[in-house]
Amino acid sequence: MYVELKDVSKQIRRSPILNHITVGFEKGRIYGLKGKNGSGKTMLLRMIAGLILPSSGQVLIDGKILGKDMSFPESIGILIENPSFIGGETGLSNLSILASIQKKADRKDLEETLERVGLNPGDKRIYRKYSLGMKQRLGIAAAIMEKPDIILLDEPINALDDKGVEAVRQILAEEKKRGALIIVACHDETELRLLSDEIFYMQGGEITDHEILEKEREDKP
Repeated sequence: MYVELKDVSKQIRRSPILNHITVGFEKGRIYGLKGKNGSGKTMLLRMIAGLILPSSGQVLIDGKILGKDMSFPESIGILIENPSFIGGETGLSNLSILASIQKKADRKDLEETLERVGLNPGDKRIYRKYSLGMKQRLGIAAAIMEKPDIILLDEPINALDDKGVEAVRQILAEEKKRGALIIVACHDETELRLLSDEIFYMQGGEITDHEILEKEREDKP
């Protein structure tokens, strides 16, 4: 799995959002995106997910052009901006509805995923009764439940307590070991450095710096 952006730019109402970005991401690595609000991090994730097309340039997934050869990546899990679910359904029911679209995950997979993110599969509370932290955990569960090749997470540790943050670290280490290509946007640079193999710094819709982290971290089982 290889994701490549070739000279990608995006304008909305003539305002530049992304400016001539050329970058590549490969499987089995965790990439961090760091930048202030409005730097282009979320737009870059949306571009890779196929949710929005570039004004110029190309986004390629294993050599196939998004918007031309395919509408969306074939195997992707995303948490971009605030997770949205059906308020009157339980967490397990919400995941079941999503899983019914592609039929890549069965009930056992969903229950195991909920446990991985720290939610009880048997919890009968409906989504609108969830705390912010529980909603965030469910959003992460939805992103990983089908074992996708590409995982895109926008501020995944928002509203999480220390236990939840530790769970995210472990999950990402496990998904990386499985061979997923993972991109995480996060405002917390300390946490991003713990999670990532490489960090891209963004400002004004451009990648202004790139750092490969030399510190070796042991993946948790």
